[in-house]
Amino acid sequence: MSDERREWRVVPAREGYDRWAASYDSEGNPLLALEEPEVDRALGDVAERDLLDVGCGTGRHAIRLALAGARVTAIDFSEAMLAKARAKSGAERVRFLVHDVSAALPFADATFDRVLCALVLEHVADPRRFFAELARVTRPDGRAVVTAMHPAMFLKGVSARFLDEASGELLRPRSFVLQLSDYVMAALDAGLRIVGLSEHAADETLAARVPRAAKYVGWPMLLVMILTPGGEARVSSGMTIAPEVMR
Repeated sequence: MSDERREWRVVPAREGYDRWAASYDSEGNPLLALEEPEVDRALGDVAERDLLDVGCGTGRHAIRLALAGARVTAIDFSEAMLAKARAKSGAERVRFLVHDVSAALPFADATFDRVLCALVLEHVADPRRFFAELARVTRPDGRAVVTAMHPAMFLKGVSARFLDEASGELLRPRSFVLQLSDYVMAALDAGLRIVGLSEHAADETLAARVPRAAKYVGWPMLLVMILTPGGEARVSSGMTIAPEVMR
């Protein structure tokens, strides 16, 4: 039976990423391939800048950006993901910390020139509070770059998911079904200015390089937001959030 027809079991996000760590970097995920160049474009030159990677996972961005000259602090709640990150070449250039991003960030106001949050949003229950924390730790002349699996993917029944090689189970770290408007309003409500907003679909070139992208050609897979602090905080948008992604 194909993975698409088997039952996906939802697990708590931390448990899911602890179990995903072993295969995360090697499974040919098309979303990661699509995202990396967009992150670089959105961040711009990071040399000699203080950069925070929020939800860094296996360090796929943090180490690369440190090698590009950034002074990188990287946080994640998954000990297993961080263990993979710390074992990589170049990891000694990054300060890795264990922290659950659903809690307040453990940094003073205006600490970082660049704040990156890559493919974390679908696991955040309160995006307005989360965006407010990103705004708080970003310097007034800095920027935050947030990427997310495009909400259109939920329409295909897709969220973060993986085959657990140890057990053979198909697992989904818990996700929250949000719309593009929820992300936009959460950022505005948190007092951020949206200076860039782009949506990216898989194409034939990506599919040739990463075969798993073939079934998504022409479909929006990735959302990229470029944000700056200093916008006027708005009253709550009254957005509603579904309890979790479809099983």
